[in-house]
Amino acid sequence: MHIVCSDLEGVLIPEIWIHVSRKTGIEELSLTTRDISDYDVLMRKRLSILKNHGLKLKDITDVIATMDPMDGAVEFIDWLRTQTQVIIVSDTYIEFAKPLIAKLGWPTLFCNALSIDANGAIADYHLRQPDGKRHVVKALQGLNFKIIAMGDSYNDISMLKSAEHGFLFRPPQNIVDEYPQFPVAYDYPTIRNALAKVLDQE
Repeated sequence: MHIVCSDLEGVLIPEIWIHVSRKTGIEELSLTTRDISDYDVLMRKRLSILKNHGLKLKDITDVIATMDPMDGAVEFIDWLRTQTQVIIVSDTYIEFAKPLIAKLGWPTLFCNALSIDANGAIADYHLRQPDGKRHVVKALQGLNFKIIAMGDSYNDISMLKSAEHGFLFRPPQNIVDEYPQFPVAYDYPTIRNALAKVLDQE
């Protein structure tokens, strides 16, 4: 039996921090795991920027409320869930993701959490566990599932490497160049066909 483990941002929904960057005009907030491979470095940088600019959780969730899944993402997830089990495995936070997961039809989500101080500012972030995406794959394989993984960024690579089948979806060129072993798809019909072939063959 298969389970598909899919990243969220950049694969099914737009990058949240890029939208926050555009809304606030703070260019540094546009950096994502496509740009910086060390997630802790990236998040500490983000938290420092938020603090320096006096931005709070509500400033971010107000932006998220205006966002929608990528064109075709809902239909893709709806199709995929008729074929096999799907888990969204993301380094985002439940405080950010919940309204967008609702728009995707409430697929199962494994993600992280934030600490919010008395003033509504983000005080810290808490990973469910280090390298959590890889651990999800390994845990499911321990239950005798075969894993198909898809993602677009540096923080997805260990998940893709651990899965029986790994796919890059809409990755930047630097990721493609550094990890040529993974098949690449840039639209939902292409990744749907690729996943269907794997599911049909095994």
